[in-house]
Amino acid sequence: MLVLLVWSALFPKPLPLKQGAVIQPLKNNPLPSPGPIEQPALSPLVSLSTGGLESLVSLSTGGLELVFIEQLGAIKEAQFDKYQSYKFPLKYGFVLDGKELVFRKERLTSQEAVFVHQDQEKKIVKRFILSNSNYSMQLEIEIENLSSSPINLNLPVILGVLNFAGDQNRVRFLDIPVALKEKTLHLNGRKDMTFDQLQFIGLRDRYFCLIVEPGSECGGFVKKINANETEVGLTPKGIQLAPGMKEVQKFHIYLGPQELQLINNIKPEWSGVIYYGTFDFISHLLLQLLGLFYHILHNWGLAIILLSLAVYLVLFPFSLKQMRSMKEMQALQPHIEELRRTYKDNPQRLNKEMMELYKKHKVNPFSGCLPLILQMPIFFALYQALMRSVLLKGAGFLWIKDLSEPDRLFSLPATLPIREINLLPILMTIIMFIQQKMSVTSSSSTTMQQQKAMMIIMPIMFGLIFYNMPSGLVLYWFINSLLMLIFQVKISQTK
Repeated sequence: MLVLLVWSALFPKPLPLKQGAVIQPLKNNPLPSPGPIEQPALSPLVSLSTGGLESLVSLSTGGLELVFIEQLGAIKEAQFDKYQSYKFPLKYGFVLDGKELVFRKERLTSQEAVFVHQDQEKKIVKRFILSNSNYSMQLEIEIENLSSSPINLNLPVILGVLNFAGDQNRVRFLDIPVALKEKTLHLNGRKDMTFDQLQFIGLRDRYFCLIVEPGSECGGFVKKINANETEVGLTPKGIQLAPGMKEVQKFHIYLGPQELQLINNIKPEWSGVIYYGTFDFISHLLLQLLGLFYHILHNWGLAIILLSLAVYLVLFPFSLKQMRSMKEMQALQPHIEELRRTYKDNPQRLNKEMMELYKKHKVNPFSGCLPLILQMPIFFALYQALMRSVLLKGAGFLWIKDLSEPDRLFSLPATLPIREINLLPILMTIIMFIQQKMSVTSSSSTTMQQQKAMMIIMPIMFGLIFYNMPSGLVLYWFINSLLMLIFQVKISQTK
């Protein structure tokens, strides 16, 4: 269980590629262009997006603040005021790659941001049209031929950059959703890839995401630009403009929280961006149930408690079977110890006699594992859901200020190895210790020593695992453990 938990936390798997998906490794000339159109090299604009050449401008609308790099006509980062001013970095989102195009700000209002590049050959207008309510926007890129000769252009659009350096607790949530005709993939961004056709592509971190759907047929790419950074972009078809002609490329964008209902209200097809791993279906089901409880109780902490109670009641028949199996096994302990003494030099005969003993008393030694086996997928699914749920971010309960973070009852001096006291994991460890103690029965010295060791090791191991987990998840497991303890006490009092 410990190995599964750590592996699931540290190494989330991307969705497997479906056979027939149109994905090719990125080659030296990765972005094909029709006919004689010149193919630009990727990423010449990194120097323009860093250092003293930046001129930053910003606008705010509907709880969203966008910071633009004026020279690039690109989004540096988005800040979400309704979510504790959370910042979602893009570095240079929606920059036109392949040419050193320098833009100037033409108009900046709460509804629109317009940037213009003009030279002797062409004029390019980038127009971001914002919504006031649902974090959606439109991007229009208008290209006009100002020269007296036809021009051929191929301008990939870099949507943003994923940065894999720094805190690994942040990095492990980064991925790239790519919707092909067959299914939506979730890529880790560690490998270069190109896509011939896609429905939409995006970037996401723990709580927020960017989704971009082109208005016309478009390819895409994922490209590592250095050891720690990966660009994600779109490759529209190359354009050929006669003198005086214009062409407009349109992109439908969502830049906001990973909230299923919010995304569904804009476009249900984009909901595939929200993905919780192996137990994705269970995660969505639990979050919907949690949302229902929240609408009843209007408190996320109480909703988690009610969810824990609901899961416990669903698994109650299996828990009852587990408790009865434990009592039956305890009753057989004297007989089992006798068999061990009698056949200590004959393991094969010992196993045979023990199986006969279980069969005679109609006891299944493995039946007690069933509730745990059923509980673990629920736990992993809830772990992923609560770790990524933006709804819990900033939600308080009792002394807990944020259910998406450890409960942090109080802080200790920085010189101590433990910086914070998290009360919920400590209470959960105490409850598990009591449960283990109640399960220990009198037996031979060897068995007793093993049981005592497990009585100490198991609660401590769980306490360490849960200590820095989101308090919402620890609250769920604490309530579940408390209910199990109450039921165990009741069962132990019955004859």
